[in-house]
Amino acid sequence: MGLLAALLWGGTDFLVGLNARAVGVKRAVFFGQALGFTIMSLLLVLFPSFILKSLAAPPNTWLMGVLAAVLTVSGALALSKAFALGKAAIVAPLVTSYGVITTLLSWAGGEQISLLQILCIALCVVGVALSSLHKDTGLPHSTDSTRSIVYALLAALLYGSSFWLQGRFTLPLLGPITMLWLGYLVGLGVLLLMVLRIKDGLRIPPLKNCTALTGASLMNLGGFSAFSWGAMAGSVSVVTVISTLSGGIAAILGYVFFKERLSAVQMIGVVLVLVGAIVLHLKA
Repeated sequence: MGLLAALLWGGTDFLVGLNARAVGVKRAVFFGQALGFTIMSLLLVLFPSFILKSLAAPPNTWLMGVLAAVLTVSGALALSKAFALGKAAIVAPLVTSYGVITTLLSWAGGEQISLLQILCIALCVVGVALSSLHKDTGLPHSTDSTRSIVYALLAALLYGSSFWLQGRFTLPLLGPITMLWLGYLVGLGVLLLMVLRIKDGLRIPPLKNCTALTGASLMNLGGFSAFSWGAMAGSVSVVTVISTLSGGIAAILGYVFFKERLSAVQMIGVVLVLVGAIVLHLKA
């Protein structure tokens, strides 16, 4: 299940860039949220016990869930922008460093951080610095590597903060299904306000773009389902570590389809980020 989640999330990351360049960042995320919300709503209609159990949660838990959802949709926008601007081979691994943020927030909340975790954080920081040393090479789409790295790190910051909030305040009481539904609901509301300000923002994209948008949304849901199933059936830490390989899978897809090439220094930086993120997840 961890490998399946990594494959599906890696494919999602790859399609995110294609969708953002084809229909725009905000519209791409909006249509993905709309499909995800529709599917999760149907799931709750078929299995109402999920939402009924979560109704017993106090109001502050729901408020934390809304805040986490806002951070998640903001992270999705930043991630889409990063993939639209830069190379998947760099962006995808950088986003996996969200574990650094989650670990630091846990430490700020009173948890102890081991020496190994501190070393992993330092490894990720060095990796980010090395990944930033670049010279743009010809790609079949416009590239702004510096801005893409900034957006990728912003996405990691937002995702890491959201995961920390969910793990500490919302998931134990709301459950993963209800929390995912709430995330799509809030994201859809926020993005609706954004796309309404765009000319033809609600216009359905061409069929070829709809296929990629649908594929990204379904793979994202599939990745989450595989992750949840694996976590419930086995070790959460093992499933999390394996699913982190999604960054490497997206990088491979970028190389195969876009011929994205990295310098030796960039490759070392990407590897350091992935190693640091994986060990952080393993020791979480």
